[in-house]
Amino acid sequence: MDLRDTQKVATAGADGAAGAADGREPALVVRDLTLAWTDGTSPTVADVSLELAPGEMVCLVGRSGCGKSTLFHGMAGLTEPVSGSVLLHGEDVTGKPGRISYMLQKDLLLPQRTIIDNVCLPLLVAGTPRREARAKAEPLFGRFGLEGTQDSYPAELSGGMRQRAALLRTYLMDNDVVLMDEPFSALDALTRRDMRAWFLSMVSDLGISCMLVTHDVDEAVEMADRILVMSGAPKEGRPSKIVGEVDVACEREGRGEWMLTPESLATKRRVLELLG
Repeated sequence: MDLRDTQKVATAGADGAAGAADGREPALVVRDLTLAWTDGTSPTVADVSLELAPGEMVCLVGRSGCGKSTLFHGMAGLTEPVSGSVLLHGEDVTGKPGRISYMLQKDLLLPQRTIIDNVCLPLLVAGTPRREARAKAEPLFGRFGLEGTQDSYPAELSGGMRQRAALLRTYLMDNDVVLMDEPFSALDALTRRDMRAWFLSMVSDLGISCMLVTHDVDEAVEMADRILVMSGAPKEGRPSKIVGEVDVACEREGRGEWMLTPESLATKRRVLELLG
């Protein structure tokens, strides 16, 4: 059963929001994924199916504790599922960590390392010599708005700059599908707004496909091509599921002004209704 057919709440064209409809194969496919507590007693996430198209930006919205991060752990291969599968460009990567890039809420930069050595970590772990890793990372600093910070330490950078460095480190994992778990939630409101706009331009510029977890409905409406709504309470014995989908009817380039329109408010209302 196709999630986009059975759970769609609204349909509209959006820049980057595409899939089987335009003939392209999905970048990421999750089918009937079920995850359980570590003791295997009961499911925490039940029968979740979703797709991510090439170049698409999808936000996963749900209340705190509903299982959003748990689902991401399963998708990233950090948790072995009870059943179901995760396909990356048609290849089964279920339970295989490192195949899908995963950026957590905290930047997790090592305080004793310079920024360039922090962002090079994925390359160094993969066995790339330090000089070669630096040579690959160096040209990207300007593109990520980090020029001049190469020899700085994390404590010398603002929160927004540290998140840019964390994203560059994630990008250097060399995967074109990226999962991001509330990456902007620790930033102040104005920095968060600037980072959203910057990141949307980077998604298009870099050609990555991204799924982002948030509990902030405004953030989801501002950033997503599609919004998936998740509901459940695993700690209360109700496993998490995707309960609906809302398309955002605005191209990314005009998203800032569109956020002030009645159409934007209507989109937010649909998401809130699904959240209950």
